[in-house]
Order: sequence, then structure tokens, then C-alpha cells
Amino acid sequence: MKRSILTLLALLPGAALAQGWESVDAAQDDKPFSWTATLWPEFWMAWTPATLALFCGIFGAIAVIGLLEGFRYPDGLERKGVLGLTTTLGDRLFISLLGSTYIFLAWLGLFGMPLWAPLGLAICWLIFCFWKV
Repeated sequence: MKRSILTLLALLPGAALAQGWESVDAAQDDKPFSWTATLWPEFWMAWTPATLALFCGIFGAIAVIGLLEGFRYPDGLERKGVLGLTTTLGDRLFISLLGSTYIFLAWLGLFGMPLWAPLGLAICWLIFCFWKV
């Protein structure tokens, strides 16, 4: 019994090599990561890692707001802010996302790339919306 197990263990690497496992790593391209390279070239929409991260972030924020309004604040946590509007958490999320879009579009139209400064402005706008609006 012991001898058959040792024989099996000795033949296991040969069986793996016979099935082509040595070429698994060699088959992968050594292309560097790119935020603008398409993930699925044949797909109808050019999904890049950046657009995927953006949509996952937006839908994640909507899910968190939905869970908060569903369980923690069932009345909606309405508040009258500096704009004179009575808003809930979902309203404030929508206003912050819409304002962030305008910030990025205005920055691209006036200054162009890079987009680190409008990202900081958009984060400040999001904090302002959830704090004062």
C-alpha cells in the first residue's frame, strides 16, 4: 500500500506535464494593465476597467442607500437643507452624482486632463450634499 502511494506521487508530476500544464503560464500575454483597454473586445459596449469600476461604485452606492432607507431609516431621513429642498438619502445621492458629472464635464471642457483635481472637487461636493443639502 505504501509503495503504491509513493509510485503514484512520483508519477503525478509527469501526468501533469503530459496534460500541458507547463504551458498554462506561457499562454498568457504579458500585457501591462491598462484602465482604458477594453475588457471584452467583441461586446457591443466598450467596457474598460474604469467604466466597470464606476458603474459598480454607482450601483453599490444605490444599494447601500436602499438598505439604509429600508432598514435603518424607514421614514427616509427627510431633511430641509441649504437649497430649500426637502431631501431624503436617495435624493442627496442623486444630487451629488449629478453635480459630480457637471464638475467633471466642466473640468474637461476648461482644462482637460488629468482628472485628479475634479475628483477632489467631486468628493467635496458629495460630502457637502450629504452634510448640508
